[in-house]
Amino acid sequence: MNILLLNSIPYTAENNVIPQVDSIKDCMIYNFGLGFKELGHKVTLVTNEEYKPRKEEQYDFEVIFLPSAMKKIFQPNVLPFQPQLWNFLRKNKDHFDIISSGAAFTFTSLFASLIAPQKTIIWHELAAHNRKMKSIPSRFWYNVVARLFFRNIPVVARSEEAKSFISKYCPNTVNETVEHGVNLQKFHFSKTKKRQFIVVSQLIPRKNIESIIEKFSRFVAKPEYTDFLLIIAGRGELENKLKTQAKELDIANNVQFVGFKPHSELNNLVAESMAMLIDTKQDLNMVSVPESVVSATPIVINLVPYTAIMIDKHQLGVDKADWNEDDLQEIVKNNAFYVENCITMRENLSTKYSAQKLIECFNNYYKANDL
Repeated sequence: MNILLLNSIPYTAENNVIPQVDSIKDCMIYNFGLGFKELGHKVTLVTNEEYKPRKEEQYDFEVIFLPSAMKKIFQPNVLPFQPQLWNFLRKNKDHFDIISSGAAFTFTSLFASLIAPQKTIIWHELAAHNRKMKSIPSRFWYNVVARLFFRNIPVVARSEEAKSFISKYCPNTVNETVEHGVNLQKFHFSKTKKRQFIVVSQLIPRKNIESIIEKFSRFVAKPEYTDFLLIIAGRGELENKLKTQAKELDIANNVQFVGFKPHSELNNLVAESMAMLIDTKQDLNMVSVPESVVSATPIVINLVPYTAIMIDKHQLGVDKADWNEDDLQEIVKNNAFYVENCITMRENLSTKYSAQKLIECFNNYYKANDL
């Protein structure tokens, strides 16, 4: 089949600034496209020119960058408006068998539903209204646009929370959820672990890294864990502040800041760690969570990310609203148990598996509705 993926925001912007990157090949949506290709399908990805990498690169399938318009009204990092997409879909709709649009609150979903309604499926992530302008635009969109134009379009949520939210506005939301998935060709796993934990994150306020360092300091104060390391992989505005915190807590020798790492190097660090630690203040479906699981590295996570439910359901680590040093001790003492559970989940978290599930949701919906 010919699969068209529409995703106007391939990676997250911070403080309304879209970071310039050298490659989009580590983005979730690109690797999701590889999942379809692995299944034998032909893939085209249409995304936003604002996110085009600085360097020219060769892709494994066709990637088309279309510019945004009216940027002051429709911010490219919130609700990109790409009028050229309308013409692209009109000219090429017959070429594609399935058009998958990422999220309901997007012009990509609106355009696809109007131009090719019987070929479109919406793969939705959000579980709450966007808070811009007191949520007025978001509430209008879901209550008016989604109810009116998506009423005959299948919607597949990426988590149970997202399903609960979007089904209020789109009763055609399918029962099954489809998570992001991980490109298993990029992530090996290891049962052999070093006496270390890892944090993979931007070093910015909402990631709450200072809380993790504080809890880790109490953990290494226990006599049997004084040799443990905390590896912090990432960069951001709080790096110097976090380094100062580690010094003030007298654990500077136990905390290593390794900066940004490409997937190949990062996977090695994750795979050899006893757990990945997360204590975020605001996140949705964190890609780092399934990446850690397929590396056979358990998770210690609070209840903010939607993916915390997966950790609890499949016993892949510890999920608590306010985890502490005792939970770190638990993950160490029973590490082999959690590692085996992660390995068991590995295949079900692949991009290939997620791509196949999305196709099945598409086929089942249109078959059931005789469309």
